[in-house]
Amino acid sequence: MTSVMLIEDAANNNNSNKIANNELASDHYLRELTKTFTGIEKPLKNAPTCATLTDLISALHEAFASDRVNIEFVNHLMLSYQSNPSEWRKFAKFDRFRYTRNLVDAGNGKFNLMILCWNEGHASAIHDHADSHCFMKMLKGQLTEVRFAWPKDKTVNEDCKADIGNSNGSGEIEYDGEELEETSRSTMETNGVCYINDNLGLHRVENPSHSDVAVSLHLYCPPFDTCSIFNKQTGKRTKCKVTFWSKYGKRETQDN
Repeated sequence: MTSVMLIEDAANNNNSNKIANNELASDHYLRELTKTFTGIEKPLKNAPTCATLTDLISALHEAFASDRVNIEFVNHLMLSYQSNPSEWRKFAKFDRFRYTRNLVDAGNGKFNLMILCWNEGHASAIHDHADSHCFMKMLKGQLTEVRFAWPKDKTVNEDCKADIGNSNGSGEIEYDGEELEETSRSTMETNGVCYINDNLGLHRVENPSHSDVAVSLHLYCPPFDTCSIFNKQTGKRTKCKVTFWSKYGKRETQDN
């Protein structure tokens, strides 16, 4: 191997290390913000808005290009976009038996933007957000968000069958714990946005309608592929893998 090749390899390794360090710094910065940020209810004054879903995706990429993301501005962007079914319909994939998570944009590893589709009566398990930010915007219909306080026992249990799409949480009931305390309940209407992080508690999301479907747009930053689900009656916490029903409008082959 020539000295030139050795120098090139060293340079490539240094660049890779710098990128990895920058990503770690960005993730750390975002997770630290969950300790203080609680969300905004209205768009920021005199700030640029997103007329289309494509505009929103472009604006998010620009916002996350910095290692010091302005999370309030990200919230503003989600608020500013107005739902247009012709733009998001190709991503909206429904399942007869459970709600679906459909990836719209992977955000260069810094965020995930996805559309969740809820048939009549579908609900999530009570869950956390793995120290990430969660923005949820209604695109169609209504959803009820129910929030809970964290259980006193923070022990994480393992269960390969744990499913965030199971509204009962962990199915095992032989667990000596206290029932989770409900702290709030609210209904989201079309174009409304709610925000939650682990510092604000846990939540369950459900479509209360027996006749209408619901569609919501979610942004998670940093992205995560595992979280915890909780049994309402016992507070039992179980680690849970989360996957996508579809990516970029195409069905994923693995089971969700």
